[in-house]
Amino acid sequence: MAHFDVFNGDADGLCALHQLRLEHPIDSTLITGVKRDIDLVKRVEAVEGDTVTVMDVSFDKNRDAVTPLLNNNIAVTYFDHHFAGDIPDSPHLETHIDTASETCTGLIVNAYLNGAVLPWAVTAAFGDNLFASARAAAAPLNLNEDQLTQLEMLGTLLNYNGYGSSLSDLYFAPDDLYRKIKPYRDPFAFIAEDDAYATLEQGYADDMARAAATKASATTDSTALFVYPFESFARRVSGVYSNQLARDNPDRAHALLSTLEDGAYLVSVRAPLSNREGADDLCRQFPTGGGRKAAAGINHLPADQLDAFTEAFQTQFAG
Repeated sequence: MAHFDVFNGDADGLCALHQLRLEHPIDSTLITGVKRDIDLVKRVEAVEGDTVTVMDVSFDKNRDAVTPLLNNNIAVTYFDHHFAGDIPDSPHLETHIDTASETCTGLIVNAYLNGAVLPWAVTAAFGDNLFASARAAAAPLNLNEDQLTQLEMLGTLLNYNGYGSSLSDLYFAPDDLYRKIKPYRDPFAFIAEDDAYATLEQGYADDMARAAATKASATTDSTALFVYPFESFARRVSGVYSNQLARDNPDRAHALLSTLEDGAYLVSVRAPLSNREGADDLCRQFPTGGGRKAAAGINHLPADQLDAFTEAFQTQFAG
């Protein structure tokens, strides 16, 4: 019998899997990719008797791949916080899905594990830009402000590493990064001991400085849209810079568009922190779009749809 762990390549997916496997270790085949690679279940090559755990990718985007597994008597356990759509009734499917805007998969797994690996759940929440949720979850840990800041940066860096149009954009393939954090029950030990942290910290600082030098190309009282060139730094920074902009301007929605090789755009959208709703509704209007209420994206927005997207973005968040 084989087991497959399917997980998003961002901070939330990494930390969710890490928590679960610290408490329930199992030899598994890892299936992941860049953050935007979310239709991952189709890569599972399982047979009857095998088991599958899926974390932090939309059930709606993977339903067509999950259904045949269930029909073949393959047990699937699903943890997620994205739009799910219709969930089939099957004795082989166990779901832990909560689409509330203030939660993430890491916090869902934390509840499932009764807080057994809480520091990594806090890291996941910070990585998903859920700063209030992260700090609330961290209360039982009695961390000082410096320790909270360290977990905030760790979550941010793990999230930063997941962004790109292909693995070549990333500093570490997500499965390799998971293997680096796997030995560490204590995230502070990972920060202090593993060279991956320093590599991501330097890359993040360089990329954020370049991102901050770019001015918005379209603004309203309640929105700002940025367009970045066809460069790896732009694809890497799209999510974390969107998160920073959201924190710096909590009543404004943000869209970051990174130009792709064919002239299309990779899009990251953040709803205002003061009203974390509507990002998923906006992005699902376009093919390859999806996400959650507070943060969503489009994997491939054709150049000739830029004006339509801009209009829809400004209408969605008109205030």
